[in-house]
Amino acid sequence: MEFTPYPFTAKQYKAITPALRDGVDATRKPVVIVGGGPVGMVAALGLAKHGIPVVLIEADNTVCFGSRAICISRRSLEIIDRLGAVAGFNRIGLPWTGGRSFYRDIEVLKFAMPQDENQKHAPMVNLAQYHIEQILLDQIEAQSDLIEVRWQTKLTAIDTSEKGARLTLETPEGSYLLDADWVIATDGGRSFIRESLGLELKGNTYEGRYVVVDILLESSRPTERLAYFDPPCNPGSTVLVHKQPDNVWRIDYQLRDGEDPVEAVKLENVAPRIASLLAMMGETKPWKPIWTTIYKANALTLENYRSGRVLFAGDAAHLVPIFGVRGANSGIDDADNLAWKLALVMKGIAADALLDSYSAERVAAAHENLSYGTKSTEFMAPPSFAFDLMRKAVLGLAVKHEAVRSLINPRQTSAIAYVASPLNTAVDASRMFKAGPAPGAVLHECPISIVEGGAERHGHLTDLLGARFHFFLFADGGSASIDLASLAASFAAAGVPFGFDIISPNAGRDNFARHVHDYTGRLFPMYDAEAGSAYLVRPDGHVLARWKYAREEDVSNAIRHALNPPTSIH
Repeated sequence: MEFTPYPFTAKQYKAITPALRDGVDATRKPVVIVGGGPVGMVAALGLAKHGIPVVLIEADNTVCFGSRAICISRRSLEIIDRLGAVAGFNRIGLPWTGGRSFYRDIEVLKFAMPQDENQKHAPMVNLAQYHIEQILLDQIEAQSDLIEVRWQTKLTAIDTSEKGARLTLETPEGSYLLDADWVIATDGGRSFIRESLGLELKGNTYEGRYVVVDILLESSRPTERLAYFDPPCNPGSTVLVHKQPDNVWRIDYQLRDGEDPVEAVKLENVAPRIASLLAMMGETKPWKPIWTTIYKANALTLENYRSGRVLFAGDAAHLVPIFGVRGANSGIDDADNLAWKLALVMKGIAADALLDSYSAERVAAAHENLSYGTKSTEFMAPPSFAFDLMRKAVLGLAVKHEAVRSLINPRQTSAIAYVASPLNTAVDASRMFKAGPAPGAVLHECPISIVEGGAERHGHLTDLLGARFHFFLFADGGSASIDLASLAASFAAAGVPFGFDIISPNAGRDNFARHVHDYTGRLFPMYDAEAGSAYLVRPDGHVLARWKYAREEDVSNAIRHALNPPTSIH
């Protein structure tokens, strides 16, 4: 048996050397992103949405192969939707809503992620990282006026200053220097930039190792997350199975104590275990191995994602265990949070301290992700005899006692609320609400329709968001309680990106040229809203403030506070 290629033909990209002046790129760049994975691409697309030109540096000449990021969450899909690239994810990806866990040969858990008729996107979509990157690249190529990708370009040195950084870049055609006002480090878990600046990740590293294997297998089995604890095919181990598009399957299995990791990834040792697993699952069709590697769980983070003019995101900022699929998804959230803040600072609309809020919010999110990831890791790969004994007890009890089964729940990733964000405002006003997203939380999704020009078109609430602050004012259909046109004009004069929508329970014939119709009748109660209630949303879809009865000065003050947050040390 030999490895077979992936059923995917990747585009190959050439290295291009820019015009140089004495070995230096002739044009200083506003933003350079180092690392062309999903996080770097999302950051580039996010900045481009705000009109910021970006150079994206990537050492390879094509997309990344191998099962790395494969599970994209609803929150990530919402972000990618705002960037204009979600159609490819929905076309290629395999949606799923839950999974099952087995102890030996007995099912001990069947879980479902939150999913109801209000949602636009599935809780999770599976697709290989090469699909993820190629879809994002296609969107980047459509914005080549703002995003330049430099392939086969490796960073070999970085010198920083108060005004930016000088990068030394190596290509097949030779090396050159590039000056940048800002650098975003998305260069992975072994971040060269992080090491060059002498920064260290802090947290826990686990001894347990997993072999990761991609195989080609034709199967009609539904897409779900499968976990096998102490399975008959691999006693004493834990096995995870995920179905991907194009009949590709990802299988992760834990090595037993004392197994040599170098020998473990050799095909002659991998193949018997995969064959035994598939036989146990009842999969009888022939299969082919594609790729294998070894994985070790880490729960690590920087304590500050900003170092002057260098900003860290994704694995360069934190390493999250794979259990609960928080790695790429948390990195995409990083990029979404960072892009609008950096853009507004660069345009002179926001104070420099807004970038400190990026670190404050995303470091807090990383600690929350690491907390969940650590609990899952300690259950999936017990770090000690005591943990192993506890897990066996829980699994054994779960066979007969349903109440114990929640302890096996893998705690899949979900949107994190920035409850302690320095940007949150009108906190006292928020306490008047009995439902709806509080400041720091993401919008709750709901079907809506847009009534305009005598026509009505259906969509979802998140469709209305864009590269701007967005104000939702609930009305009774008669008149708005705030002069929104005047408010928008004042923000436009200050260069602040701002949009608004009036939400009405009525289909039409209101006094508004355009409004959002709550045609399901669910939006008002979901947001505990009445005429005059309002929600102000940040460009990344998190609520900035809300009021039972909003005034124009409330909105102005909230945005002014967000653009000039309390200063913190970086």
